[in-house]
Amino acid sequence: MTANGRTAKPGGMNDNLTAHRPTFVTHLECSLTGEHYEADTLHNLSRAGRPLLVRYDLAGIRTAVSRETLGARQTDLWRWRELLPVRHTGNIVSLGEIETPLIPIPASSGGTRVLVKDEGRLPTGSFKARGLVMALAMAKELGVTRIAMPTNGNAGAALAAYASRAGIETIVFCPEDTPEVNVREIAAQGARVWRVNGLIDDCGAIVAKGAAEGRWFDFSTLKEPYRIEGKKTMGLELAAQLGWRLPHAIFYPTGGGTGLIGMWKAFDELERLGWIGAERPRMYAVQAAGCAPIVRAFEAGEEHAERWEDAHTVAAGIRVPRAVGDFLILRAVRQSGGKALAVGDPAILAAVDDCARRDGLLLCPEGGATLAAYRQALRDGEVDEDEEVVLFNCATGLKYPLPTAEQRLDRHTVIDFDML
Repeated sequence: MTANGRTAKPGGMNDNLTAHRPTFVTHLECSLTGEHYEADTLHNLSRAGRPLLVRYDLAGIRTAVSRETLGARQTDLWRWRELLPVRHTGNIVSLGEIETPLIPIPASSGGTRVLVKDEGRLPTGSFKARGLVMALAMAKELGVTRIAMPTNGNAGAALAAYASRAGIETIVFCPEDTPEVNVREIAAQGARVWRVNGLIDDCGAIVAKGAAEGRWFDFSTLKEPYRIEGKKTMGLELAAQLGWRLPHAIFYPTGGGTGLIGMWKAFDELERLGWIGAERPRMYAVQAAGCAPIVRAFEAGEEHAERWEDAHTVAAGIRVPRAVGDFLILRAVRQSGGKALAVGDPAILAAVDDCARRDGLLLCPEGGATLAAYRQALRDGEVDEDEEVVLFNCATGLKYPLPTAEQRLDRHTVIDFDML
């Protein structure tokens, strides 16, 4: 094993596998400067300290596969293989990444065409599975043997599951108030998990220091290029589900913002392939009022977001005081004509309660934030009630504390059926 927790492994394609799994990656590109980096080589950030983006031979993809061919395939994440970076079929790591459904919520939303893309149906119960399955497959392909990552909960759970499947050693650091179910899930799935007296960026500083000392490979959000590629499948999938068109608006719970960045990239690739037109949804980056660095930067007209001090919210997944991809989030929001919106914890909890009681869909707090933000945007005239809107519920609500239900019935007494 070399420094950074990896063993050397040559790039290039296996000729026997290429016929079954063609890939079209050409290079990696710095998201800030446009500088090119070699594919099939292990990278963290660019020399400018910014995320690297995977680039493809889109003309080659257009020749090799059609929308109709994709439409005939099994509807899982790997149907998009030509637009994904894994070269060798044997390096695919999977726990059954399904296409997630679009669920109407007419009663609680206030709009007539509001759909929830319910990512809680994915392995480990959250959309973190999309990014981590791709990042782990590429880590396996590039010979990584030990990984460390900071997490607010769900990302660590997905990492632990896929890393165990791939046989890669994993260390996870989480804030000490991370939900207990997440901490136990991470440990149960084979990672060494440590609670840290700080926030996620404090955990990230520990990961970065250990990586600099050669102890492990840093798997922090956007510090390796491939989590974006997994998350962009949300955008690819959404376009296919809607008949190769896009909704008027997308409300996305934004911490590190990988999914929002990934979807914006997916829409660009689909247009370049000729599979969709130039229309784009307005992208709404949704944050909690107690941790809203992207909202503050958006409103101030800034390109980068300063760290948010004293971050707090019931929606732990979006409690990210500083995002390394801040400028990419802000760029997508502005280019789309959308906004960055903050909602308070009472509105988040009310949205979760309303959606469960009135539409039967149990959202996680981060998903509740998107519903609260949509309802706020509807009141403010930011969206029209007849516009088609997609909200992202990023995890199953079953992972989070639920209200108590203490009513009991003694079967040995006279039962008051009118009371029941």
